[in-house]
Amino acid sequence: MRRPIPIIALDVPARADAESLLDRLGPAADFVKVGLQLFTAEGPDVVRAMRDRGCRVFLDLKLHDIPNTVAHAVESAARLGADLLTVHASGGAAMLRAARQAAGTRGEGGIGLLGVTVLTSLSADEVAEAWGRDRVSAEDEVERLARLAEGAGMDGVVASVHELPVIRRATGGDFRVLTPGIRLAGDAAGDQARVATPGQAARLGSDYIVLGRSVTAAADPAEALRRAIGELDDALSEPIAG
Repeated sequence: MRRPIPIIALDVPARADAESLLDRLGPAADFVKVGLQLFTAEGPDVVRAMRDRGCRVFLDLKLHDIPNTVAHAVESAARLGADLLTVHASGGAAMLRAARQAAGTRGEGGIGLLGVTVLTSLSADEVAEAWGRDRVSAEDEVERLARLAEGAGMDGVVASVHELPVIRRATGGDFRVLTPGIRLAGDAAGDQARVATPGQAARLGSDYIVLGRSVTAAADPAEALRRAIGELDDALSEPIAG
């Protein structure tokens, strides 16, 4: 079991706010998420700016469009130097395969593609409503979409910590899982329905965790980040049962 890589969510309105936050966090914040809010405010230059700081970039745009459009967007993201990019697994196999072809062959060190399964903000009832079914299990939907994503050549998926066991059973050992909805112990869930702590993510085998408000909105963000990393390390140092 390896320690999940922490990614800092730059969910801020402007590049200046992102730069200020990273200055407060220090060198431990070397992998960042640029999502829709910051990307639409600042454009591609914000990705270049983060790369210039020496940060790896998770470009969380959740692409979902016709295959040709998504393929061109993937090509643009790769040219920007993004390390990870999200596409909606529910966009279908043809769209995912087009994204894979645009990104190049898996394992060549280029941009990594992650299929978004079920958003961590959605409850089971909301998933059922969105999918048009009377009864639906978020876990079942995540498993189905993870299988689809792997079959179409995605490098991994985005899912909550709670679905990690079923994803690991359903996919190959090199299939990566990024888990948002991470909260330090005692923090409010906010607008997330399926949350977990860094320690839980580490124990269940997450590859990446996204650290948002528990760190970025803390009175001392650097200390909150140290707590999160310490919890990851503590989880990995626990003796294996049996």
